[in-house]
Amino acid sequence: MKFIKIKSYAKVNLSLNILGKLTSKLHKIESIVSFLDLHDEIYLKIIKSCDHQISFYGSFSKGISKKNTISKLLYALDKKKLLNNQKFEIRIKKNIPQQSGMGGGSMNASSIISFFLKKKIIKLKDRKLKNLSNSIGSDVILGANKKNKVLFSNGKLKIFDKKLNFHVLVAKPNFGCSTKQIFSRVIEYSKPLYNKPNKSLLNRDIIINSSNDLEKIVFQKYSKFRKLKSFLLKLPNSLFIRMTGSGSSIVVYFQSKKAAVRGSKLFKKKLKSYWCIVSKTI
Repeated sequence: MKFIKIKSYAKVNLSLNILGKLTSKLHKIESIVSFLDLHDEIYLKIIKSCDHQISFYGSFSKGISKKNTISKLLYALDKKKLLNNQKFEIRIKKNIPQQSGMGGGSMNASSIISFFLKKKIIKLKDRKLKNLSNSIGSDVILGANKKNKVLFSNGKLKIFDKKLNFHVLVAKPNFGCSTKQIFSRVIEYSKPLYNKPNKSLLNRDIIINSSNDLEKIVFQKYSKFRKLKSFLLKLPNSLFIRMTGSGSSIVVYFQSKKAAVRGSKLFKKKLKSYWCIVSKTI
């Protein structure tokens, strides 16, 4: 059997508000979520074997643990006997940096879940799908499809067909942020802003005037982030600049690809040791 290719797109938080803490020790959040055409490449096929085979390669594959989102997913599906004893070989080319705030590992898992559902390899209703996703990672459910969405304070998702048409420059220092460590430093909470699930939340002005509550914490912990954002703020023709997730990527949003490419040239000239890429929302 030949490998089937799946694209696993990077997630970005256009806003991220921390509202409080849940009894599960996780935080209660609300967020406007979009996706970039930057993606990992997943190659998958059924094999005759007693065990699944998982491997990673590419620019950002170094150091991925044997216990990862894919191994956790396959273990959970086997435990529930949803794969009918089928075993898979899965190879993943990592184009999305680890600890970047773009949900690389979580989006890998959600992309495979979506593929299994589409091909009717597994059958799950909404509640069981949510429970499965949450057992692997809190971000996994966000990647169930690649449409723009709003995560509300009650944990529900509202999905919109509206496209945002941003061109972006994604910049990342040569280190990563620990999500657990950053969230452990949260001591102040925001009031809910997204109580009404309507398309107006995706209006450009609302997005531009939004924020990421975790930026302040990351900037206090890492002075490099403050310096990075100060530099990015000077790039011409940007619409707004925002960290995604708990870091460590900062995204500059532009109206045009030309402006994003110009920004990347200035960035590479000044900060040669940092990673950056030009992309766009999908």
